[in-house]
Amino acid sequence: MSRLDEVTRGRILFGGDYNPEQWPEETWHEDVRLMRDAGVNSVTLGVFSWAKLEPRPGAREFGWLDRLMDLMHENGIGVVLATPTSSPPPWMGRLHPETLPRDEDGRTEWWGGRQHFSHSSAVYRRYAAAITEDLAARYGGHPALTMWHINNEYCTFDWGDEAAGTFRRWLQDKYGTLEALNAAWGTAFWSQGYGDWDEILPPRRAHYMKNPTQVLDFRRYTSDMLLECYAAERDIVRRHTPHLPVTTNFMPMWVGQDAWKWVTEEDVVSVDLYPDPRDPFGAQNGALVQDMTRSQAGGGPWMLMEQAAGPVNWRGVNHPKARGLNRLWSLQAVARGADAVCYFQWRQSRQGAEKFHSGMVSHAGEAGRIFQEIKGLGAELAGIGPEVTGSPIAADVAVLHEWNAWWAGAQEGRPSSEVDYPQVVRAWHRALWEAHVTTDFAHPEHDLSAYRLVVVPQLYLLTDAAIDNLLSYVRGGGTLVCGFLTGVADEDDRVRPGGMDARLRELFGIRTLHEWWPLEAGESAGCDGFVGTLWSEELEAEGADQVIPYKGGELDGLPAVLRKGRAWYVSTLPEPPALRDLVADVAAGAGVRPVLDGLPAQVEAVRRGDLLFVFNHGRETVTVEVPGTHRDLLTGEQVAGAVELERYGAAVLAR
Repeated sequence: MSRLDEVTRGRILFGGDYNPEQWPEETWHEDVRLMRDAGVNSVTLGVFSWAKLEPRPGAREFGWLDRLMDLMHENGIGVVLATPTSSPPPWMGRLHPETLPRDEDGRTEWWGGRQHFSHSSAVYRRYAAAITEDLAARYGGHPALTMWHINNEYCTFDWGDEAAGTFRRWLQDKYGTLEALNAAWGTAFWSQGYGDWDEILPPRRAHYMKNPTQVLDFRRYTSDMLLECYAAERDIVRRHTPHLPVTTNFMPMWVGQDAWKWVTEEDVVSVDLYPDPRDPFGAQNGALVQDMTRSQAGGGPWMLMEQAAGPVNWRGVNHPKARGLNRLWSLQAVARGADAVCYFQWRQSRQGAEKFHSGMVSHAGEAGRIFQEIKGLGAELAGIGPEVTGSPIAADVAVLHEWNAWWAGAQEGRPSSEVDYPQVVRAWHRALWEAHVTTDFAHPEHDLSAYRLVVVPQLYLLTDAAIDNLLSYVRGGGTLVCGFLTGVADEDDRVRPGGMDARLRELFGIRTLHEWWPLEAGESAGCDGFVGTLWSEELEAEGADQVIPYKGGELDGLPAVLRKGRAWYVSTLPEPPALRDLVADVAAGAGVRPVLDGLPAQVEAVRRGDLLFVFNHGRETVTVEVPGTHRDLLTGEQVAGAVELERYGAAVLAR
């Protein structure tokens, strides 16, 4: 369960990463004045401060951080203190080159950027533990300290020699014997059989396609090694401060971490979220990440650790946020469970790689539009905080997502490189979002009994336990909708007989899956009543209650969509309006109701506890019918029957 409420205490945390070491000390007092003016009540310190804290091996320079911690406390601003271990000082790489990661070609990734550490390096881990130990010992009792933030955006891969050794040990722990490993990896193919553990390497550059199960296990291993690094530092700070929660920040839909496994090791689930302000589906992508993060937090409150107040600096073209968009997307996060709204970073840098990445105080300073909008948002969050923090979000629908299925499905030799797992997940979530249905995310082995509808966009790899769970869910009266290329492989990426697990074929009324028919980019498959994209399948039905056929082409007359009882199988990706209508119809049949009926396009409604959040993501003013009488917590006005929302407008309605 989330421990964020131990920090929020009836208010929304508001602030962001603060990097004062980039500025002369006289600026700190100006920062505090502006923070108080903006309603900032929380800052994250020390994320990239290792070289400042430890300028030479074993040296400690804590005086500047002492003064900052005291300054924050004197001004009523809590500190989320970070361990600085995501960016080691240059001296470490120079003195200990074995701490530097290597890519799959064996090239060293040098210092000069960030994340330049080998997760498997014993030397790196020793230095990381030492600086964490000293930080925890020095500041564990400081009254400003509210929470620990370990490392930052764990994302490092390493194919080096030390990683090869830890990879072998990881494999030995998993398989026990080489015979078991050879069987799991299918090494009879291409003469890959291993006779000695020392023959096994990370999946480095190969002449042709690599063993897909070896690559899958390397993904699993990498996630586990990074988790070991996190847990080692977490255990140190917990020993000093068991009363304080610990977090680290996820990146949205990041391929490198099995977040379902990671969240069991966290006290607070936090995420960094940067939708593109020019993306017409930016709000939906934000909602997806917010729903996923809330679900990883067990339905409890979560922390928006980073977002941008304006433009970022890492897209090809970096657009600012239009007036009102920062406020709108921040309130959207609150509606979907965030009890902390924070930014990277407080003051926009004047030097370094991210000087064109926005801050809460931009280069325009106090008079700039960004800071003025931040002030307004801070006041609104302070006003609604007591009404919203800690309150739950009810969802009757779960979308299933699992990292092993993503990793395995992304192998080199797959039927179509056009099929991108995150794209498919987004398409199905978008359909539910446009149908105004609030969704959770869940692991396929989770208890699904609380949901009326479970949606599987695509799970290429499914364990036997996961398949049994889906069967049990449907037998228990649940409705299941499953997308294409699901249940193809077992946990070792071994294709199941028939190309889809026999139990699932029986569930959906499929007698035979004859062939997969992937579609070219821009190609479509005609179906009765809609157009399919990306994929199609040559299926033979048996026992299905309802069949929607393909129309035209090689698959003419064969089933595109099947339903048997409460189980649906969709063998293509319908175009967005058709997919929205399909999931809306299936949801209605399962007893799932939209949050509000008759919502205009581009309007989103979410219930959190007793509050109703309504958002206009469009550029035109809209009127939204809201039955009954409410009070808008943002304006204090009474709302009877309808609410008018201007462009990027929002309302938070209480009865």
